[in-house]
Amino acid sequence: MKSNKVLKASLLAPRLAKEKRRGKRIVFTNGVYDLIHAGHVTLLEKSKRLGDILVVGINSDASVRRLKGPKRPLAAERDRARVLSALEAVDYVTFFDEDTPYELLQKLRPDILVKGGDYALGQIVGRDLVKKVARIRLVKGRSTSSLIEKIIQAYGH
Repeated sequence: MKSNKVLKASLLAPRLAKEKRRGKRIVFTNGVYDLIHAGHVTLLEKSKRLGDILVVGINSDASVRRLKGPKRPLAAERDRARVLSALEAVDYVTFFDEDTPYELLQKLRPDILVKGGDYALGQIVGRDLVKKVARIRLVKGRSTSSLIEKIIQAYGH
């Protein structure tokens, strides 16, 4: 089943521009979203409340391997996008192959950029391209890394 929420940036950009002309506020956040957990869902729900349309940019598989190493991602980009697109808070999902979403942000031109509270403002890539940056406090103890560690502890050798 193909989701109409998952779009290439080239198709998504004109759609978002049209929505902006209609007065809609576009919110953007990004990440790997490998093993989606309650912390991700909380961040996405809070992000959605900041505007009208929530776009989630996810790192391509190649980008994840460069950033996280050869054993990641655990789930392929299409699977990660499919799961994200099923969440009520998420309006669109798109991919980026670079190490940061800067080029994607240049194409999509959202109004609001959201990152987790673990990022200092100066670390947030693309802050110069948006009207507002929001940092959302992370849910304590919820991370993909901690989930992977629990799995290794329970089932690894």
